[in-house]
Amino acid sequence: MNSLRKYIAEFIGTFVLVLFACGTAAMTHCSMSNIGSYIATALSFGLVIVAMAYSIGNVSGCHVNPAVSIGMLVSRRMSIKDFIGYVVFQCLGALAGAEVLKCLAEPGSALGANALYQGCVPCSLLVECILTFVFVLAVLGVTSKQNYGSVAGIVIGLSLTLVHLLGIPFTGTSVNPARSLGPALLVGGDALSSVWVFIVAPLVGGLLAAGVYALIAGCCCCKKGEEGSAE
Repeated sequence: MNSLRKYIAEFIGTFVLVLFACGTAAMTHCSMSNIGSYIATALSFGLVIVAMAYSIGNVSGCHVNPAVSIGMLVSRRMSIKDFIGYVVFQCLGALAGAEVLKCLAEPGSALGANALYQGCVPCSLLVECILTFVFVLAVLGVTSKQNYGSVAGIVIGLSLTLVHLLGIPFTGTSVNPARSLGPALLVGGDALSSVWVFIVAPLVGGLLAAGVYALIAGCCCCKKGEEGSAE
């Protein structure tokens, strides 16, 4: 029953993320030529995470992102069973959010779907991998200690805003396979044919972040241990 509560929380969080954040991108026609919509879209992704972190964070940890969940799995902060449950419900939440957004948006809307940077698969993979690495690294760091709990939601939300500010001109910024999959399934066309990029790259970025964080956190622990012994 506790697991189901966590999965439902992840469904709700990802639903809200797609509806509100992708919805902001879709309804304001986010583009570099419209700085207002560009900033609003970046902020909306971050603000949704802040809102969800302080509402469902105490239930599921507010991953709302398979890339974050895979980082947590590799870091041994969640079980394989919960990882699968989280990813399934995150994808279902994203699809539900995209369905509602489709009902509200004008016909032919891209629903905030991601797109390849200048049609280049390698470039898009690299961009998304780097953006996700930075984001998941921030998540792992700020959730590593309980005394960071009061500010974790704000830090994570601002980190997501940060990667969007850079990433929107390139790919629209995914860093979240579920967020990309939901709109792509409904939009179809190029969005659907290239969605694998926005699934693979964020997962790789999340794995890299977990590996690097384990390395640097381990080094820090070793250093502290050595300092303690010297004393």
